[in-house]
Amino acid sequence: MGRLRAYRRFVLVAWQFLPLLLAYARDRRRFLLFGKPRRADPATQRERAEVLLASLFALGPTFVKLGQLLSSRPDVLPPAYVDVLSALQDEVPPAEWEAAREVVEDELGPVDERFDDFETEAISGASLGQVYRARADGRDVAVKVRRPGVEELVEADLRVIRWSLPLLQRFVGDARAFSLENLADEFAKTIREEMDYEREAAMLREIAANFDDDDRFVFPDVIDGRSGERVLTMEFVGGTKITDVAGLDERGVDRTRLAETLQRAYLQMIIEDGVFHADPHPGNLSVTEDGKIVFYDFGMSGRVDPFIQEKIVDFYVAVANRDTDAVLDALVEAGTLSPDADRAVMSEVLELAIQDARGEDVERYRVQRIVDRIEDSIYEFPFRLPKNLALVLRVATVVEGVCVTLDPDFDFIDVATDYLTEQGYREESVRTFLTESREQLRDGARAAVRVPPKAERALDRLERDDLYVRAGIEDPEDHFDRLARRVIYGFVLAAAIVTSGLGYALETPEVAVAAGALGFLATVQLYRSFRSKRKTIGAKPQFTRQRLRERRGEE
Repeated sequence: MGRLRAYRRFVLVAWQFLPLLLAYARDRRRFLLFGKPRRADPATQRERAEVLLASLFALGPTFVKLGQLLSSRPDVLPPAYVDVLSALQDEVPPAEWEAAREVVEDELGPVDERFDDFETEAISGASLGQVYRARADGRDVAVKVRRPGVEELVEADLRVIRWSLPLLQRFVGDARAFSLENLADEFAKTIREEMDYEREAAMLREIAANFDDDDRFVFPDVIDGRSGERVLTMEFVGGTKITDVAGLDERGVDRTRLAETLQRAYLQMIIEDGVFHADPHPGNLSVTEDGKIVFYDFGMSGRVDPFIQEKIVDFYVAVANRDTDAVLDALVEAGTLSPDADRAVMSEVLELAIQDARGEDVERYRVQRIVDRIEDSIYEFPFRLPKNLALVLRVATVVEGVCVTLDPDFDFIDVATDYLTEQGYREESVRTFLTESREQLRDGARAAVRVPPKAERALDRLERDDLYVRAGIEDPEDHFDRLARRVIYGFVLAAAIVTSGLGYALETPEVAVAAGALGFLATVQLYRSFRSKRKTIGAKPQFTRQRLRERRGEE
């Protein structure tokens, strides 16, 4: 039954995405089966992104969650798509109460017996669940209920996504194909975990325990005995939405300090604790009357292993020191940057990104120069995102957006630098550098002793004509293959011209015509070999603050 439903969903999804797939196919070959590649300009990309957004909404809960995840994956989608999808909020009308009541009563028993009072109109609705207010044991509580029938729909859609991967990978380069496969695995794991409310309760308790001694944060208590796999009952904690700037100003909240406190909380979760709240959009964060930050919805939460924690620290320390070489090393070691990347270009990109992140003006001529240098290889651009870092990136980008909303001059690098210094990470980094330098000096001294005898032996063999050198040539771009084809086409063309002339002189027209036709084909192939080039795409690096300033200018 599940597989039959998946087949039906596959047909529906394919039909919904068919116009986009045809457009992408025509980008590769203008007339599908033949023709030159064509370039999609930024306006066309944005128009397609709007179509994609509408399609995701039309396909229901699973694809709404997929769209949210895609909005934080610049390694999968071009900037125009990321920009459009970043506005996607997981807000959908809640299911009817009677259907939700069945879920509650299957999980906990009769509603009237388990709760003193239960408001049957949901206070919020999302793609996977909906929240109701109630009272239990004299306390105000929030009851999160899994959307009725969503499990079967999600499993069918996950099959559809897995079946669609081979088709989608035909439209992207190797780097994005790598990220797409990771995205599918990560999405399946994340959405199943998000539907398991027992796991959510455990993650909430674990994260809250790490902030037990910090009174700047509030984590709702889980109500035992009224929670299960499909229903989660928590203490109801009210507050002002964290991006309600006017409301916070009315209450005299220091928004700059609030932004710094939020950033430090997530630095602690990721770098220190290794377990973090992974969905910090404004709907899941609020501020109490006394200025404390409240965290809601721990369905999307994750863990960071010690190795990745170490690389994140290395990354932040390098950014704080404006050491782009060290930043690149950290990205390569974490698996987010290909070791074959052009370090000169990437260093310039990172310099501009750091400059923009600190609120400094970005020089447009430098941006355009970098774009010109990477334009021909944008599909092979060396960034990729392993699945163990995807949620961390999502958190970093969303939290920075919230902090910049609270304080347009917020400098997350300064906050991260202060945090790392207070925790002793920068001093530890210096000690590690000195230790490694001493080891390198010792290794260099040993090598200095070993090299002269080896050099003398090599010179002796050279003097005796007994020195051989073996060299292997790598040609990932197939330059030698292309050159060989051109030489062959040239020989064929020359032979065809001579043969055609002889046929004409000897009055054998059939030989002259055949040789002429062969010569024509060789000429076409030779021309195409010189004209062929890789498909390019115009793109601009996205810098958060620069875009913010531009939008303000437009307003």
